[in-house]
Amino acid sequence: MIWLILIYTAVMSLIAFAAFGIDKYKAKTNRWRISEKTLFLLALLGGGVGAYLGMKVFHHKTRHKQFAIGLPLIMIIQLGLIAFLVRKNV
Repeated sequence: MIWLILIYTAVMSLIAFAAFGIDKYKAKTNRWRISEKTLFLLALLGGGVGAYLGMKVFHHKTRHKQFAIGLPLIMIIQLGLIAFLVRKNV
């Protein structure tokens, strides 16, 4: 069961990371953008680590307080839950 959670989290993190990269590219090329709600939703649905890393790697949304504060909090909560589940199952 824990493997499914870890795989799900990894996949969601990859999707969130890619979404931040794609949105940054679209911002630079003046194209249709991914909404902030969607970026946050991807983080909340298990992609907190990928969203945070995407924000840092692509330097995207770093000036928005809701992202600068919200994404690290989401990531910390998700990592804490995963650590709790792993420790509980060991």
